[in-house]
Amino acid sequence: MTIDHYENHHREANGGSALNVAQGVGDQPVVNPAFVRRKRPQLSVEQFVEGILARDIAILSQAITLVESNNPAHYATAQKIIEGCLPHAGRSVRIGITGVPGAGKSTFIEAVGGMVAGQGHRLAVLAIDPSSERSGGSILGDKTRMESISTDPRIYIRPSPSAGSLGGVARKTRETVVLCEAAGYDVVFIETVGVGQSETAVHSMVDMFMLLQISGAGDELQGIKRGIMEMADAIVITKAEGDNIVRAELAKRQFENALMLFPTPDSGWRPRVFTSSAYAGTGLAEVWAGVGEFLDFVRAGGYYAANRNRQNQYWMRETIDDALRSDFYHDPEIEALLPRYREQVMADRMSSFVAAHELLDKYYKK
Repeated sequence: MTIDHYENHHREANGGSALNVAQGVGDQPVVNPAFVRRKRPQLSVEQFVEGILARDIAILSQAITLVESNNPAHYATAQKIIEGCLPHAGRSVRIGITGVPGAGKSTFIEAVGGMVAGQGHRLAVLAIDPSSERSGGSILGDKTRMESISTDPRIYIRPSPSAGSLGGVARKTRETVVLCEAAGYDVVFIETVGVGQSETAVHSMVDMFMLLQISGAGDELQGIKRGIMEMADAIVITKAEGDNIVRAELAKRQFENALMLFPTPDSGWRPRVFTSSAYAGTGLAEVWAGVGEFLDFVRAGGYYAANRNRQNQYWMRETIDDALRSDFYHDPEIEALLPRYREQVMADRMSSFVAAHELLDKYYKK
């Protein structure tokens, strides 16, 4: 049958119109009519706390999901779980790991994590993924990229979407650390997305801040930025293998010279620079030994405890700010007024500052 003949036949069969669509296949029967999807029973706060203290990974993961949720009911439950776990937290070493994209953060963590677990530690890796603008979920999937350690029972990997918070740092990472510590993890790695803005937030929740850099990419001097360098307690030049070893050693000397120009940090510790290769397995033991030296130094000088106290105060203020912001935007009166004020600001009939102050006045004068 030619195309013309087919079109004429189809037109005649559909009342003279070629636009009608043939009827599709109807709904098919369910394969197993007896199947019933059962909802997982909701655990009580006490069951959550008991499960976390018993090192039940499934319950720990459920609790972290509650912490990350924006549902007000979940928030209330999560806070009670955190309160129950708090007396059992605070006993881990918290290490922030950041670096430019491509520096090999996940590969480095995979190599060091396997070595650390082999020494008898239990490691929690909180990998902060960029969020998809459409779905809000993680788009890198660190757990799939750390394949060799993802099945190790001594290592827990939790990729979390950044959820649009400043610099890509997950809003609830600080509370997740508390739950992981209560579950018996004595070493916590927090990996950032490395976008250049998240370092301050990560620095405010860790004991040691580690900056990963690469050599041979023409960025050695460009990477020496005062802000990030002042926060780093250790710098690791990664991918120091093969023909790149000489360039890595050169980059190491450049960073060491740059660090000498900075004033001594509050901790009194002079940051050290290492070279390593996760692929060849070289330099990793030296990096971990450097972590031990740093912790011994800051504990002996009292900086370790003082820094944690300062961080607790910082996160108290951050929590207050977050709660006030959430309460303001969820206020029924403000929700009703916002569209009108937004329209006036967009039409240049009102200054954004005047609109903000008027809305705040209405909120506080209720």
